[in-house]
Amino acid sequence: MWIGFIEFDVLLGDVHSLKGKRSVVRPLVSDLRRKFELSVAEVGHQDLHRRAVVGAGVVGGDVQHVVDVLDRVERYVAARPELELLSARRRLLNSEDQD
Repeated sequence: MWIGFIEFDVLLGDVHSLKGKRSVVRPLVSDLRRKFELSVAEVGHQDLHRRAVVGAGVVGGDVQHVVDVLDRVERYVAARPELELLSARRRLLNSEDQD
């Protein structure tokens, strides 16, 4: 079993409040869940109104499938006009990996 996760550090566009931030982040999280069948959540910068860290995870039977999904998710987030992708950090783990 392969587990892949990715964290996106994003700068939000014309947002001036935490309420405005929610109106951008919630649809992004929802779209990622629905379109790519991922586990997704806002995982950082909750107290900043123009920044967010969104994390997504996927589990698959082979590494190439997991990498392909993470690549598609990254391209999707990078193409969103309402935000700027500052960085994307990813990691792949195998269920047989030793700690």
